[in-house]
Amino acid sequence: MNWESRYLPPDPTIWQGRVDIPDDSCFYQHIQPLNLLTQKLEKASALTFAIVGFKCDEGVARDLGRTGAFEGPTAIRHRLAKLPVQNTEIICYDAGNIICTDHDLEASQQALADMVAMLLEHNIRPIIIGGGHELAWGHYQGISKVYPATKRLGIISFDAHFDLNPLQPSHRGSATTSFFQIAEAHQAEKRHFDYNCIGIQHVGNIRQSFDIAKQYKVKLILADEMHQGLQEKCIDFVDRVIDENDIVYMSISLDVFSPAFAPGVSTIQPLGLNPWHVIPIIRQAANSGKMISYDIAEHVPRYDIDHRTAKLAATLIYEIIHHHSKHPRIW
Repeated sequence: MNWESRYLPPDPTIWQGRVDIPDDSCFYQHIQPLNLLTQKLEKASALTFAIVGFKCDEGVARDLGRTGAFEGPTAIRHRLAKLPVQNTEIICYDAGNIICTDHDLEASQQALADMVAMLLEHNIRPIIIGGGHELAWGHYQGISKVYPATKRLGIISFDAHFDLNPLQPSHRGSATTSFFQIAEAHQAEKRHFDYNCIGIQHVGNIRQSFDIAKQYKVKLILADEMHQGLQEKCIDFVDRVIDENDIVYMSISLDVFSPAFAPGVSTIQPLGLNPWHVIPIIRQAANSGKMISYDIAEHVPRYDIDHRTAKLAATLIYEIIHHHSKHPRIW
């Protein structure tokens, strides 16, 4: 099944705002719709991003979690629309959505992989918004289509959970298996696996998850350490990922944050981080010149309060775009 059958073009009515402010002041004025069914992609020379929604609840449902992340991409776009644009030289597209409405998660992940690969081949950096964290497996497959195993890939994941669960007995993936699937793919491709987790909580992972993480030599910074103010350790942690890899992919699960800041997620974590634990690290990585792709997962609008989670996700996108290196390395 090709990606077109699971593709929804961008909805321009989302990008609405006040008419009494100067042109190109906010994202609703700056975002360009990109319908991949009708518009020809050109290789980008300027710094260019494309927002892609992954409208899917299937991975969370398979984990018996609370669903509703299908609506996450729309809610995040609504909040991003109102944010200001400080650097109008950066090009940003809304490239539409990949959807999963028939429980065939694997087909939707493959469709996402095809879209990610298409964007990366044209030097466009994807920002995938979800949707459950099962999007990471589709996202990674797109990266691996474009960048061969000879390129060292570093992964930085902000999450309370490892998401390293082995596949279900039916061999089906879910929201908590993505990085296990990525680890297994690395082994099959004889690719160095450099998975780095920030915000992991003991109360969010069973003992066996720590054992699996140790088996795959996962590096981590616990949420406990972040709360204790070990910011220098975090800077060094991310510097190593940047220095030792050719390219870096960042994945952000919104449940890494305290529900005071992100109540609208699939799995609440009472001891989660605050945004200022995370934003300096995003800025550090974005400015490195090695970031190729990002995703933000697990927003469930029906549980959100005052749109806090959607606003936080939109703010993270703002930070990624505005602090990205103006001279990215083209690999």
